[in-house]
Amino acid sequence: MFDQQRFDDFVLDSEVYGFFEDAITLKSGRTSHFYANWRNAVADAFLADELSDFVLDFVASKGVSIDTFYGVPEGATKLGVLTQFKHAKRSPDYAKNSHALAMGRAKPKEHGAPKDKYFVGMPKGRTLVVEDVTTTGGSLLRCLEGLKEAGVQVVGVLSLTNRMEKRDDGSSVEEAVRAAGYEFHCMSSALDLLPRAFEKLAPGDEVGRAIGKEFAEYGVKPLVLLK
Repeated sequence: MFDQQRFDDFVLDSEVYGFFEDAITLKSGRTSHFYANWRNAVADAFLADELSDFVLDFVASKGVSIDTFYGVPEGATKLGVLTQFKHAKRSPDYAKNSHALAMGRAKPKEHGAPKDKYFVGMPKGRTLVVEDVTTTGGSLLRCLEGLKEAGVQVVGVLSLTNRMEKRDDGSSVEEAVRAAGYEFHCMSSALDLLPRAFEKLAPGDEVGRAIGKEFAEYGVKPLVLLK
């Protein structure tokens, strides 16, 4: 059974969140004084094993029927493969050719059939797309477009960490994904975990004020880190 408190503690203990005195540029092109990055956790076999169990428990708690877990290239590729392998092994119909072990290409090939253009192992059946961190959702939405072109049956999107920022058009990532026709599930939110990470790591009042300004400009809701 999925336990939100245990997962939130796992996020903080895995050092997914961190802070910078000088703002960094994110993949979205925006600058920020905090990061949410699963790279180190997914690079550690022990933590990746635990994380994939959390994902499977979360999906089970939502009652979503899944055939294939597919990680967005490249950030969630390893997690997608590991989670799918565990899911397949646990399935009562596990056998030769019963489950795909799907992996996407970070840069699609210019030519060829969709199954070769976008994938090194194409998803099969009801597919859940896994993303590590969602900010404005650019790479995620491009991934969904490629999956649609390839004829993959996507039933939803799962984000490990949602930075809870508005896109340039004012919509949230969740709204953009739902507008594209897919369910959106989020395992953790920056609005919930940033205050705990800020208290734990104590990066200083200047950083706290800067993050407050970020959320005033980009956040789906305001966030005040300083009392």
